[in-house]
Amino acid sequence: MHVWRGLPVTLRDLPLGLLLAGATFVPALQAQGTQLGGLPDRPLDAGAIVPVLLQCLPLAVRRRWPAACLAVVSLGFALDQVLGYHTFAGTALVVALVSAGGHVERHRRATAAATAVAYVALTVALHRLGGSEPVSGYLTFFLLLALAWGAGAWLRRTRAAEAEQRRAVAERTRVAERTRLARELHDVVTHHVTAMVVQTEAARYRVADPDALDRTLTAVADTGRRAVADLRNLLEVLDPGHGPELLAPAVGDVLELVERTRQAGQPVEYVEEGVPSPTPSGAELAAYRVVQEALTNALKHARGSATTVHVRHDHEEIRVHVSTQGSRTAPMAQGGGRGLAGLRERVGALGGELRAEPRPDGFDVRARIPLGGRS
Repeated sequence: MHVWRGLPVTLRDLPLGLLLAGATFVPALQAQGTQLGGLPDRPLDAGAIVPVLLQCLPLAVRRRWPAACLAVVSLGFALDQVLGYHTFAGTALVVALVSAGGHVERHRRATAAATAVAYVALTVALHRLGGSEPVSGYLTFFLLLALAWGAGAWLRRTRAAEAEQRRAVAERTRVAERTRLARELHDVVTHHVTAMVVQTEAARYRVADPDALDRTLTAVADTGRRAVADLRNLLEVLDPGHGPELLAPAVGDVLELVERTRQAGQPVEYVEEGVPSPTPSGAELAAYRVVQEALTNALKHARGSATTVHVRHDHEEIRVHVSTQGSRTAPMAQGGGRGLAGLRERVGALGGELRAEPRPDGFDVRARIPLGGRS
């Protein structure tokens, strides 16, 4: 099948024309031809080869040059009827009309009009040659031809609608992927850069203590290296030669995230209940990002204040609660932050919910994330 589809379209369309041409000379089908005009039948002879070939062979280009195919087939059909052969090859006219209705891109109305005019000219010629076909017969045959054109036009519209739907799906997929990468980029860059800024500002006050300064600068360097590694991992997804998988962190990596936040100068208490899934999923990644965003905001808006991270693994969901003491600003509460908007969409897509709300003495971030059928 793959080899067949790889052939030129003319080679794939040629067999139908050859089949009709060969069937025309089968004795059982010689009486099954199309008869229009009522002229007396003429037995097949050498002269029949010309109209038969004119009707059948152009079908090889019915998709590549549909208008030209229809013109030549119509000429062969006219000769077939005027000469009285009435061969089975007349079926090719219906095929040519369907193909023209489906594949003619330019001057469609002109092509249809020219075909109608040619048909009228053929009926006049058949009548003058003594044809006995009533007007109703000509009209019925014309309606059949119009139906064949309409069938091709319907197929054309169907293909166009399917192609548009595929384009829309592809565009939605691209937008969703860009949005996903933008969220990941925001989460990675914001957290690491915030930590580096806090650590660098703290280093200014530790100049008199070389050991403390060295530890602080080491933490800055470690954070920078982690940021570069995470960005490299993220950008690998954009490489066409790379696999589609993204080596994303899971909720089991929260402890490492907490340790890095502590190194940045934020006192964080971490409590974990239950056992995380051994296989990371979208829920695990979402939980990690919730903790990461909450700790980033704690560094920004409540630097040095006590923060508690509580992660609970249940059979059906993950619950995250990050509580920060002494926060004076709460950008996440109004939902105006890019991080919160992305988190709410991420958690909502998994069937969960995210709440970020101030308290009199601080700020809370709570998330409930279903595991999505995990057994």
